[in-house]
Amino acid sequence: MPWSRWTARQCADGRARTQVAACWLPAVRCRDRPDFPYSAASPASASARSPVTARDPDHRPGRAAAPRAVAKEAETLRAELDRHSYLYHVEARPQISDAQFDELFRRLQELERDHPDLITPDSPTQRVGAEPLEKLETVEHVAPMLSLDSTQDANEVRRFHDRVAKLLGEGIEPRYMLQPKLDGASIELVYEQGVLARAVTRGNGRAGEAVTMNVRTIASVPLRLRTEARPAPDLLALRGEVMMYISDFQNFNARLVERGAEPYASPRNSAAGAVRQLDSSITASRRLDVIVYDVLAADGTRFATDSAGVQAIREWGFKVPERTSVARSVEEILAYQASFAQVRDDLDYEIDGVVIKLDDLGARAAMGTTSHHPRWALAYKFPPRQEVTRIDKIDVQVGRTGVLTPVALLRPVVVGGVTVSRASLHNREELKRKDLREGDTVRIQRAGDVIPQVVEVVEKGAHRAAPFEMPSECPACGSRVVEDGPRTVCPNRFGCPAQLKGRIVHFSARDALDIEGLGDETANLLVESGFVRELAGLFDVTPEQLMELEGFAEKSAHALVAAIHARKVPELARFLIALGIPEVGVSVARDLAGQFGDFERIRAASREELEAVPGIGPRMSEAITDFFADARNQGAIFAVLARGVRPQSSEPVRTDLPDLGAAVFTGTLPVARVVAEDAWRRVGGKATGSVSKKTVFVVAGDDPGSKLEKAEKLGVEVLDFEGFVARLRELGGDLEV
Repeated sequence: MPWSRWTARQCADGRARTQVAACWLPAVRCRDRPDFPYSAASPASASARSPVTARDPDHRPGRAAAPRAVAKEAETLRAELDRHSYLYHVEARPQISDAQFDELFRRLQELERDHPDLITPDSPTQRVGAEPLEKLETVEHVAPMLSLDSTQDANEVRRFHDRVAKLLGEGIEPRYMLQPKLDGASIELVYEQGVLARAVTRGNGRAGEAVTMNVRTIASVPLRLRTEARPAPDLLALRGEVMMYISDFQNFNARLVERGAEPYASPRNSAAGAVRQLDSSITASRRLDVIVYDVLAADGTRFATDSAGVQAIREWGFKVPERTSVARSVEEILAYQASFAQVRDDLDYEIDGVVIKLDDLGARAAMGTTSHHPRWALAYKFPPRQEVTRIDKIDVQVGRTGVLTPVALLRPVVVGGVTVSRASLHNREELKRKDLREGDTVRIQRAGDVIPQVVEVVEKGAHRAAPFEMPSECPACGSRVVEDGPRTVCPNRFGCPAQLKGRIVHFSARDALDIEGLGDETANLLVESGFVRELAGLFDVTPEQLMELEGFAEKSAHALVAAIHARKVPELARFLIALGIPEVGVSVARDLAGQFGDFERIRAASREELEAVPGIGPRMSEAITDFFADARNQGAIFAVLARGVRPQSSEPVRTDLPDLGAAVFTGTLPVARVVAEDAWRRVGGKATGSVSKKTVFVVAGDDPGSKLEKAEKLGVEVLDFEGFVARLRELGGDLEV
């Protein structure tokens, strides 16, 4: 997709925001110059001038012009810019070149600069330029944004069809609308009198965060509806998906890695993060798109079918899902899903299945919904992407908590657009159960389309290596390891360099202090050089020391030191995350910060006081109090605070989340258990350590043990990891790894 060099330069340095209001509108390129009233030829040529104003060569900014003529020219320019943006982004039929588009845009900027009264909210120049927000406001949806029931089983699709046919009654043949299931961040777009009024994230389905200024920067979202083919309702609410294309995601991640920043796990996570920025100019710098697929509400407009609604969405000027179809039988549905499964890896955007929806809107109303999902729709998901590769070596990694984790170093292979070269093998029991050895050919997948995971041995090595044995000594510091259940642990918490490296990386991670440029490689250099011997030592590092390290020059050294010191006044929740308190993830940290408001109060809190916070149970309260009672931890915290770090109060506890009930996580999961539990809490659930009749579901990993048996005995729903991730995403959540 070609983009103007002029606009890209304006965006790159983040300056002159009002001068680059449409900086991520495309500069369209075509071979043939169309018969178009605004030419991008030399500005001195007659054809470069507007036929509306016939502006003279003595024109100067600020010079008075006939208001009616100027207003007419501005109106014409806005209409032409909107039309050509639509032709490029939605129709993929560009009709003018980069230079022509830029000439039109600059002329409109000039008119609006000289005559501010001409600026309208829906002007293409107003896409970017708002002041950064302090926080995102929570806004109720016009209509609930429900989840979808989902399955990977063709037999479940047949049962869904049977239920629909039964509810419709004898003699009525179901007709289904079929669409690809886009794997992005859900968004509600609300238009009033045809003008974009607000954009809201899905949130809990009833309310979400207002991200209007950010969505305005996405060029495929019309600021004003097109009404040539269909009038605009007084109020229109649409549902769509914010997407980042795979190629753009890969380029964006490459730039992050070059800067030493933490890359995103998936295009979906990247899109969700981009649309929730407080500064819309950051959103504008990401290459985002919006695809719209559902009419949630339309005052005074009624559609008989969903397919008619999608046609209206297209006529109003939006992108809609490609290759939508209709079906009347299960066989047609299965064939549709299979057709997308075949081309999935060739697409430049992520899909994770297809959506099956009853097309007749009257029949939908009769069938109704549950509190969670409509009865008239089903997501038919793809199985995880899998590839076959070879284990070249099994290595051992020492984490920040001292746990030794066996890691498979793989012959690099692309899985779902991401190159995978290593995968965690979790612990010695997992190694033994799967009988994984160096030289074996194995099947791998990205669990939840995110986490690399070795599934099984496909072919044993020709001269098979001996079973891998976990070391008896820590490979990083030489301390004698101890066995803690299935885990192998280095007990040298404050003397092991690998644990210190891990703590530094965690301390500076995106959800913690978010120190740009401080990733794994830099942490290794700081520890190995001896410049940082404890966590607090980060704040003592000088530019001169950094310039002694490989890869640092004067500018980058000063930039990293500045980035570290810029994080001396973090939000309280971020500081709690940075400390690496066991069992405390993003959601719990925010709840603690909101409940107590002050770091010293949290540090001094009793178990009873901690358990008064919703979602914190005995196991978690014990972990928190033990952490703060530990003398070495106290010393490390004191040293950080002595460097001038002052955590600030955070947001109060959220009360707008639904109570989704308690889940239990058991067995070995592809992610740390606290990551999975925290993801469930973020959408309104709770996590407990024991199974009861009140448990809503159990997530069973490998070797689940007695909790799985109890769940089956009590009739509690059991999900595998893939099913849990699907449930999360249906509720608007996701893993944050």
